Formats: sequence, structure tokens, C-alpha cells
Amino acid sequence: MPQAAARHILVNDEATCNELKAKIEAGEDFAKLAQDHSSCPSGRNGGDLGTFGPGQMVAEFDKVVFSAPVNEVQGPVKTQFGYHLLEVTERQD
Repeated sequence: MPQAAARHILVNDEATCNELKAKIEAGEDFAKLAQDHSSCPSGRNGGDLGTFGPGQMVAEFDKVVFSAPVNEVQGPVKTQFGYHLLEVTERQD
């Protein structure tokens, strides 16, 4: 069964999500931005969600995590929780 490890930043609106993505692309630290801006409790750990399999996260999240390139920030991804920036840090197919 496929497994992935990922980290994310969860915010309330798409504009903020895009601003944070631009900061990451300009070289700012993903984990630091997650600590400062993410509304998810995982933000305290730099957005780290640990390892999980398909179906353990919401569908929109799964779709990106199990198809996106590793170590490349994706998003904004909209879910019922808000807007996410996602980065797959490891995946085993």
C-alpha cells in the first residue's frame, strides 16, 4: 500500500495561501511559515503531518499527496478546512 509523508500550511483564504507560497518560492522556510501562519495544530511542528496512506486524509488532499512530485510545494488546495500549501516530503509506492 502506498505511503506518503507530507507537511502543510492551512489558512482561511486563497490570497494568504498564495502570499505564503510566494515567500517559500523566494527562499523563506516552509516550517517557520507553518509555525507562524498555519491554523492547523500541526503548524507547531512546522506543518509536519507524519506518514499516512490513501484515504486517511480528505480526498482533495489525497489527490495531491499521491500524485505530486516529492519536495515541491503544491497549492493552494481547497478543502472544507480552508486553503492548504502541501509538500510531499517522502512517498513509497
